[in-house]
Amino acid sequence: MRSLISGGAGFIGSHLCARLLHDGHDVVAVDNLSTGNAENVSHLRDSARFALLQGDVTEPLPEFGPVDAVFHLASPASPPGYLRRPVETMMANSVGTQRLLDLALANRARFLLASTSEAYGDPLEHPQKESYWGNVNPNGERSCYDEAKRFAEAITFVYWRTNGLDARIIRIFNTYGPHSDPEDGRVVPNFVSQALTGEPLTLYGSGEQTRSLCYVGDLVEGIVKAMFSPNTTGEVFNLGNPDERTVRDLALTINKLAGGRSELVYRPFISADDPQRRCPDITKARAVLGWEPRIGLDEGMARTIAWFRERLGVVTAR
Repeated sequence: MRSLISGGAGFIGSHLCARLLHDGHDVVAVDNLSTGNAENVSHLRDSARFALLQGDVTEPLPEFGPVDAVFHLASPASPPGYLRRPVETMMANSVGTQRLLDLALANRARFLLASTSEAYGDPLEHPQKESYWGNVNPNGERSCYDEAKRFAEAITFVYWRTNGLDARIIRIFNTYGPHSDPEDGRVVPNFVSQALTGEPLTLYGSGEQTRSLCYVGDLVEGIVKAMFSPNTTGEVFNLGNPDERTVRDLALTINKLAGGRSELVYRPFISADDPQRRCPDITKARAVLGWEPRIGLDEGMARTIAWFRERLGVVTAR
């Protein structure tokens, strides 16, 4: 098959490109490189079955021929990233989504929207099931991302209902691993970078808020299954790891695995809308996709720390 991946030079997109090439696909990655990094796919550039096109999904794309599958991952995804680019984030998930839906429709291609656990907002239901409608502040700082993703979900289902498009949605929960930006402001890059360089590990709030971390390789396996398994059209799947940890526990674990002796420091929340609990119910993904995470936190974090150590040029933690 020939697959298009928007956001293909990003953290998750680059891993998806590599996986699909490994599976025998031809892959066209499109990225405007605002938050993606061409280095993430540099090891793929020698393949005749791979192409990276610099382009913005909100604008007409260069001609690249027919495709069989469209994966829409293009959007800033970290709070610092989308708060720096709020308009661009909303356009990527509205105008960009419609452009890629039209492209998939014209090619009679499968379509997958990468949505987010942030569609649940600061959840009142725990753990979160796909049937939960969420608790999102439509006017808050984070709404440029949360509500943009909710709109992207809505228009995707409109195309599925009215045009018969073969479409499905995944809601991605916290994901970590190689190729994540050390400066993207999310919990794992922050803690790993700080632990490796001997800086204090910064926790926002009490540190008792929770996150559920999924290794990127496990996530990509779920993405592929959601796109190509039978009986997934018109469906929404949570993809994440239900191993729920407090942020403080994550900080201590990462500090230990990185060999650091950093102290923990506490700061006020950056945003009042920061979710206090986050944990996916993956019952549906297990039943329909036969998918669940397989890489434990210690193993996945050791791989991540090794990559960050090389990326940051750190020999040992101070």
